[in-house]
Amino acid sequence: MTNTVAKARGGSGSKAWIIGVAALVVVLIALVVAVVSTKSSTKKTPTGTAATSVVHQVTNVPASVAASVGVGTGQATPTVPTGLTALTKDGKPELLYVGAEYCPYCATERWAMVEALSRFGTFSNLKLTHSSSSDVFPDTPTFTFHGATYTSPHLTFTPVELSTNQPDGNGGYTPLDTLTTEQQDIVTRFSQQGSIPFMDIGGRFILSGVTYDPKVLQGKTAEEIAAAMQDPTTDIAKGAIGSANSLTAMICKTTGNQPAKVCSTPTITAIQKTLPS
Repeated sequence: MTNTVAKARGGSGSKAWIIGVAALVVVLIALVVAVVSTKSSTKKTPTGTAATSVVHQVTNVPASVAASVGVGTGQATPTVPTGLTALTKDGKPELLYVGAEYCPYCATERWAMVEALSRFGTFSNLKLTHSSSSDVFPDTPTFTFHGATYTSPHLTFTPVELSTNQPDGNGGYTPLDTLTTEQQDIVTRFSQQGSIPFMDIGGRFILSGVTYDPKVLQGKTAEEIAAAMQDPTTDIAKGAIGSANSLTAMICKTTGNQPAKVCSTPTITAIQKTLPS
């Protein structure tokens, strides 16, 4: 009888100990999941108003950095296809951009675009997002032009973000902006097999596809990319600023080289000499 009671008491204590350990394990797992989720969320750069520091750095890259980079590793080679006509809006040259939030190549290109366009005007309400989590170069941090505004005395910027980065359940992504009939005609006629990102720069040049290596942005946060753009020795600056300089030279061709403080720099004038006429 004594042995039976002792065993019963021992079994009850063991059960309590096991329950306590199990509860502790559950708590620890929850903590690990929370930490991993936080890190993943940070890396993906959740959609939201862009951090002031990120916008400031990308839109205020020192002229000395741009001059030091030159064309860098950018590969912005425009074409001037037959039938391309002047593109204007509100009495100014127009830059038509077509992309999508899920697109990793668009995500890469926007860093160069925001920097270049900020030389001619001002963005407001830029938001941060990331490319698709299931495409190549997943979760590339970037801006989105959807909902943003751009003002410039020299240029009209018309962005079209066709889709979000959220799957629609049918193998595609949730639709966002819609092309007008005129815009669709331009894309159909001049885009290389409908590839994005696509730009018609004032009806003078066409850029279709990414202009520098998306790999340089992999594993970086938006803050890290913005900081790297301040240093001409980084691969990110060589790619993004190099492409921004080439895009600037193209835009200057459409604005009559205005503003002069941007378009008459030795870096930009040298790049202009290499552009197709």
